[in-house]
Amino acid sequence: MRRAVYPGSYDPVTNGHLDIIERAAEVFDEVVIAVMINKAKQTLFTVEERTEMLRDVTSHLPNVRVDSWHGLLVQYCEKHGIKAIVKGLRAVSDFDYELQMAQMNQQLSGIDTLFMPTSPAYSFLSSSLVKEVAKYGGDVSHLLPAQINDRLIKRLAERG
Repeated sequence: MRRAVYPGSYDPVTNGHLDIIERAAEVFDEVVIAVMINKAKQTLFTVEERTEMLRDVTSHLPNVRVDSWHGLLVQYCEKHGIKAIVKGLRAVSDFDYELQMAQMNQQLSGIDTLFMPTSPAYSFLSSSLVKEVAKYGGDVSHLLPAQINDRLIKRLAERG
């Protein structure tokens, strides 16, 4: 069975993330979306909320499951018998960082990273940018699954 993990913070999940997830699901028998827990990173949504949102937007993909992890990604892969990491690349600047990470992961564990270029429609998209635009009243509804946009707008309103 060909299995891969697609790690990220997903705060919130965007159409760009969903594009990579759907494409990876066509290549692998199973794709695990790993919501990485980084206590140093201040998030808008809790790990449980992000996990729930990802399960909701990927429910149409029978070979995709969602999990969370705190620690080294390669440790997660080793624990779960996963041999590949999928990473989406938006620009050359992403590649510089992700290549170093991929080489470190390969050196540590023998686990390979496969890079998928983001669809051109999403090449500028990041969760941070979406949150920033939405915070100031910009319409980001075309960048997120509808149910995620609704939750984002509600959360931002709660936070004032």
